[in-house]
Amino acid sequence: MLRVGITGGIGSGKTTACKLFEKLGVPVYYADNRAKELMVDDKQLRHSIIQNFGAESYLEDGSLNRLYLSSVVFSEEKKLELLNSLVHPVVAADSESWNSILERKNFAYSLREAALLIETGSYKLLDKLIVVTAPEEDRIKRVMLRDGSSEQQVKSRINAQMPDSEKLKLADFIIENTDLISLAQQVKDIHERIMKLL
Repeated sequence: MLRVGITGGIGSGKTTACKLFEKLGVPVYYADNRAKELMVDDKQLRHSIIQNFGAESYLEDGSLNRLYLSSVVFSEEKKLELLNSLVHPVVAADSESWNSILERKNFAYSLREAALLIETGSYKLLDKLIVVTAPEEDRIKRVMLRDGSSEQQVKSRINAQMPDSEKLKLADFIIENTDLISLAQQVKDIHERIMKLL
């Protein structure tokens, strides 16, 4: 089974592209979503987060205090690196067991969706890489709408990420997300190209 990564900056439309791949029968591991689940469900990881970032990392109902954690890690690079160093090994192990199950089910390829595939170096463990790009103004609007963030908050998150120009150098396939019709066609084309590789 081929392992394909899909990444892109915040608001680029990675998740929308993944949903289109899923419609074509491709299983997708949503690393960023799974990370949020593991930060709540994995007792050891939860303990490490509280030790390093304080009890306020979690709300009274036990859910992740995303607003608090974001405000801490996106204002200080060292704190973001620390959080990533706690979360990424747990997600990597979880992803590995997910892939093992899929391999026994004879899927042609799987997708691993993550914002920081390149930054963490985990793209090196994959066979191919798809990078999703979109105009910055579209990305800002999408994230403001999705998260209720201010324009300045979104811009600071974009600036904290690796620029698209660097990601594109490592891409095997590029999706330029400008509208849904074009996005669906690009996903279909890439799917067909990957199937031909097999």
